Amino acid sequence: MDVVVENVSELRRKLTITVPQDEVRKELDQAYTKLGSEAKLKGFRRGKIPRAILEKTYKDKVDIQVAEQLVQATYFDAIEQEKIDAIAHPEIASHTINEDGTMTYVAEVDTKPTVELKEYKGLTIEKASTDISDIEIDLEIQKLRRENAVLKHAEEGHTVENDDIAVVDFQGFHNDKAMPEVHNEDFSVDVGTGSLGPEFEEKIIGMKKGDKTLHEINFPAEYPNPVLAGKNIEFKIDVKEIKTRILPEVDDEFAKDISEEHTCLDDLKASVKKQLMKVKEETQQGDLNDQLMHKLLDNHQFEVPKRLVAYEIEDSIKQYEETLKRSNLTLEAVGIKRDDLIEKNQEHAEKRVRGDFLIKKIAEVEEIKVESEDIERGYQRIAEQYNMTLAEVKKFFVRREETMPFIQELLNEKVLEFLLSQANITEKVVETPAPAED
Repeated sequence: MDVVVENVSELRRKLTITVPQDEVRKELDQAYTKLGSEAKLKGFRRGKIPRAILEKTYKDKVDIQVAEQLVQATYFDAIEQEKIDAIAHPEIASHTINEDGTMTYVAEVDTKPTVELKEYKGLTIEKASTDISDIEIDLEIQKLRRENAVLKHAEEGHTVENDDIAVVDFQGFHNDKAMPEVHNEDFSVDVGTGSLGPEFEEKIIGMKKGDKTLHEINFPAEYPNPVLAGKNIEFKIDVKEIKTRILPEVDDEFAKDISEEHTCLDDLKASVKKQLMKVKEETQQGDLNDQLMHKLLDNHQFEVPKRLVAYEIEDSIKQYEETLKRSNLTLEAVGIKRDDLIEKNQEHAEKRVRGDFLIKKIAEVEEIKVESEDIERGYQRIAEQYNMTLAEVKKFFVRREETMPFIQELLNEKVLEFLLSQANITEKVVETPAPAED
């Protein structure tokens, strides 16, 4: 087999591969033998059609079939012969069976970058304290008071204020056209939570039951809701009902109402503190990992294969489309162009791909591997998270395309644990705002 290699770019190779006559002839003979036993042509009995007739009738189809089979049979031998460290599947530009009986095809393939490790041990990162202050506990208890408040219909003439529930009908208009995706009836707005966006809530504060109004809101381009982002929306709002909260007293009875496990207020505070601690520890771990990856990426700048970046971008877009689909929306419906999403995700995708190569290189150098016990712990964690049995979890990880991403995730965790053990960690102080007065 003859292989000619051209460097298209630093990480892309073009291979022109010529398969010898004898291999092509062998594959053609097998194809025509099989075809001869199956083909039906008028005037011939099955299995008795001459080869020349088969070639005249089916040549184009057979040539394509044989060429594709030969590509699959020879490509990996070719890259091994040329010692090309390829990633992903090749792009086959063309394949032709030549007049001299050989076959030639062109394959373009991306190669792995050469990763030269620089500084990755002893990275300096900051760790937020996981201590829980009395102020944080009080803030959480105020949330519980709010969630467990009794709602009552507001008195006549009451105007909407923070902590009220306003029941409204609303319709959004853009360029004087009603937006079907920005419409709701009997929608409960929990004023002060920002669940419908502070811009909307601010417009209904001060309104009374029965009030109708039009309000314009200019949403910034970075607004999280893609339907509204970057648009000037006119809202037609009808306040149909207002409910006010009667907050419970914070005492032993309140604690018992929250959970049967609590016998007094101190039990509730201890429970709140434990839950806040768990959340802080999880947040802290995620923050430390993010800092480590940012430091690694800053210290290691190298080109990554464009196809892997494209795969990463496409995966992000698919996830975004799935999120929109759950709301019966599409990219077109929310006014987002695919090309804009590609551009927006480019930098992040490149960093993810570069980070994956860095993690694998560190794992190789430090001889960090995913062992069977790591996989079992991973299964157990998923089982606990989703309230499943281990057997149920393992059913999801049978095929290679399902297990490989899972094992890669476990490897990432082990490498980050190693880097964390080698890091210089300093404490950072985060101030907690005081709870609002009743």
